[in-house]
Amino acid sequence: MDSQPPFSSSVSPAQLAVAALFGASVMAVSAFYIHKRSVDQVLDRLLNLRRHQYISDSDAEDSDYAERNMNVNIWRRKSKLLNSFDKNEYDNDNKEEEEEEVRNYRVSCSMPNVMLTKNEWNNEDSLDKIDLIPSNLPALRTDQRDGEDGYMSSCKPKLRVGSAGRLVTPLSSGGYAFESAGDSEEEENELATGEDPVTSYENDLNPTIQILTNIPTKAESDNYVQIQQPEAKLNVDHDVRKVDTASVRTVGNDPIFANNILPLTTILHDSMNVEEQEVLKMICECLDLREKYVFRENVAPWIKIAGESSKSKVNDDPFHFVPVEASSHNFKMEDGVVHVYASEKDSEELFPVASSTRFFTDMHHLLKVMSIGNVRSACHNRLRFLEEKFRLHLLVNADKEFVAQKSAPHRDFYNIRKVDTHVHHSACMKQKHLLKFIKSKLRKEPDEVVIYRDGQYLTLKEVFDSLDLTGYDLNVDLLDVHADKSTFHRFDKFNLKYNPCGQSRLREIFLKQDNLIQGRFLAEVTKQVLSDLEASKYQMAEYRISIYGRKQSEWDQLASWFINNAIYSENAVWLIQLPRLYNVYRSMGTATSFQNILDNVFIPLFEVTVDPNSHPQLHLFLLQVVGFDVVDDESKPERRPTKHMPKPSEWTNEFNPAFSYYAYYCYANLYTLNKLRESKGLPTIRFRPHCGEAGDVDHLAAGFLLCQNISHGINLRKSPVLQYLYYLAQIGLAMSPLSNNSLFLDYHRNPFPMFFQRGLNVSLSTDDPLQIHLTKEPLVEEYSVAAKVWKLSSCDLCEIARNSVYQSGFSHAAKSHWLGDEYFKRGLEGNDIHKTNVPNVRIAFRHEYRNICKKYKSLATPIINLTLYFPTPSTPLLNFFSPQNPRTPSVAAQIS
Repeated sequence: MDSQPPFSSSVSPAQLAVAALFGASVMAVSAFYIHKRSVDQVLDRLLNLRRHQYISDSDAEDSDYAERNMNVNIWRRKSKLLNSFDKNEYDNDNKEEEEEEVRNYRVSCSMPNVMLTKNEWNNEDSLDKIDLIPSNLPALRTDQRDGEDGYMSSCKPKLRVGSAGRLVTPLSSGGYAFESAGDSEEEENELATGEDPVTSYENDLNPTIQILTNIPTKAESDNYVQIQQPEAKLNVDHDVRKVDTASVRTVGNDPIFANNILPLTTILHDSMNVEEQEVLKMICECLDLREKYVFRENVAPWIKIAGESSKSKVNDDPFHFVPVEASSHNFKMEDGVVHVYASEKDSEELFPVASSTRFFTDMHHLLKVMSIGNVRSACHNRLRFLEEKFRLHLLVNADKEFVAQKSAPHRDFYNIRKVDTHVHHSACMKQKHLLKFIKSKLRKEPDEVVIYRDGQYLTLKEVFDSLDLTGYDLNVDLLDVHADKSTFHRFDKFNLKYNPCGQSRLREIFLKQDNLIQGRFLAEVTKQVLSDLEASKYQMAEYRISIYGRKQSEWDQLASWFINNAIYSENAVWLIQLPRLYNVYRSMGTATSFQNILDNVFIPLFEVTVDPNSHPQLHLFLLQVVGFDVVDDESKPERRPTKHMPKPSEWTNEFNPAFSYYAYYCYANLYTLNKLRESKGLPTIRFRPHCGEAGDVDHLAAGFLLCQNISHGINLRKSPVLQYLYYLAQIGLAMSPLSNNSLFLDYHRNPFPMFFQRGLNVSLSTDDPLQIHLTKEPLVEEYSVAAKVWKLSSCDLCEIARNSVYQSGFSHAAKSHWLGDEYFKRGLEGNDIHKTNVPNVRIAFRHEYRNICKKYKSLATPIINLTLYFPTPSTPLLNFFSPQNPRTPSVAAQIS
């Protein structure tokens, strides 16, 4: 029997090769798969470690690193999610969690409909063109609007939604970059191109949108959407924008306000790095310094007359002096500052004031803070945010504000009170008015003896004959009092425009009150101007008249001019301005030291305050005086003062002291004077100098520490730190763009519109109608030009006019009549649209930080109100605070 061949003999070599290849392939695939799993696990751990390191590193603020890390996290989550779909390894609960993770990634969990920066969404290359939205996820809900883009944001990446709901990828990666300072001439209002300075700050464009996320939302009856704080936080400061419900109730019956108010809300950032803490500390220290110096009344005016009628009481005879018993106070001038004692026997000073050494030390500290890069950057970014926030408000609410204004009966821009907060008395009339007045006097009183020149007395006709002029020859061009191109950056030529026909003798006759005719002509033209103000009914003015400090009798001469000529109007109050002319008086021999100027200016004021019977006319005149001004050409170079400056009695050289030197000694004496006058129930005098029109920013630094309000302030555009401090403290700025256009700054470069948008307390004023304006109503002309050039709305003009009343020195009774009985309250409670014509929508926007302040009050020490007696429509907040940094300062502007 044949034996069968063995099995091995029946297999060919080819079959063996195929079997070996198959086995090797299986092993290779298995090894590759195992290797891939191992690599994935290692990468997962590395990425987790890197992610935790990124979260815990609070100082890692570099935007490029943050974007790359964000892309890695997204890639990791999406890779795991896609693997889970391929392998079906997750149960239904896990799938639901993954779907919510994707939705959270695609939709904002902190600030709905926030204005987006460019390229916040990851580009295609970073994700290898992978579709990040699985097909089984629910569709994204978007709000569609006609004619404008809607926006949605998330915690980290942001998605832009077009007007038709189409998803659009932003274009550039420079979203967090702020461009140069806001005073650039070429700066545009467009937010969608070139730059986006409001990254993660701007508010919901449509508060009624409801977003489907894992964060619970609740649409309340007032359409206010409450959103919980997200898990991931950006290192930026957010503002809570929630309208005070108590304020809303006060206008609950206003259907227009109820339908138009925009509830604004953002999530408070509660983490702060070391740099931000240092910035916060320095800003708060600066505000504390101001609080240490600025004069505050012990009792607010509205508390003094609580229970009395808020209507203005007519003064039957403002020129009748009632004898007042003198007090026992004693005073003496020491080192340039008056010290007050209870009596001659007492040696304890009643009203101590900070020394000059302390002041100059504090001012240099403020200047040092202004030069620190971190502080400059933080303040600049904050100011830019405020500006863009206002623009967004206009985009949303401009039409609603206009509708609200229509609902106020008998109120429009012409029928609201507006105050000319800065106008010089010698130039208060128009050039045509002055021309008519001169012709009238030349025709009616040609034989009036008006001047003593060259050893002889001259009549008015003889004066004009000596100038080879007649009344018929006179015209506006010959009068030559109007500023032109030749006065730009030439303050000396501008001052010459006060001389009609270029003749100083005509100025002495018609524009001086201490002349041969006792200022009768100036008194008559002043009465005509006041009569025009009263005829307009809704226009008021604060006129500034000069005291030169050459002799103490100047006060009695000025007061007698007022009383003897019966100059008084309920539409006007007065400020005293002191020209900084020590160097001129020193060269003339009128003054031997700076102490002489201070003695001549302040000693009579203390005498009449202690004993009104010693200067009865001056006592009556001071009842109309509300402020004190220091004025001159600020562009003149000066040496920065130090804490070792000589005392006024030792200042005997011929050089003029610096602005801050003048400012301190005027402030120190006014501070003591006001404390004395307040103790006797007399009205006080505020320090409101010319400041910041030209020259160094040192002037503005001194003004920040010492002044209630200032005039001009256009140089704030050069210092973001000071500008932000002025915003926080709400220091009033009486700005005159047309006057600046003739002297120091072209109209289109004036920072007024920028200041207004950012929320600074600004008002419009005329400064010098004689040299600047052409119409019969110079203040309305100022508003008109500003409205046309800067496209200001009626609401803007009314808000500026409202600011002017707040800044002014008119009485509490007058302000109550003009603005409402509760004008001194903040927010909606202090606004009466039927008197101010400012819609509640605008007031709510300016006051939007009120609720967040209550939260900070519960976290820190009591906060002092910086504008206790001059509340303003804008209610800013020092937005560097953080719940995890409870070092809240003892001073934070406007947050009470």
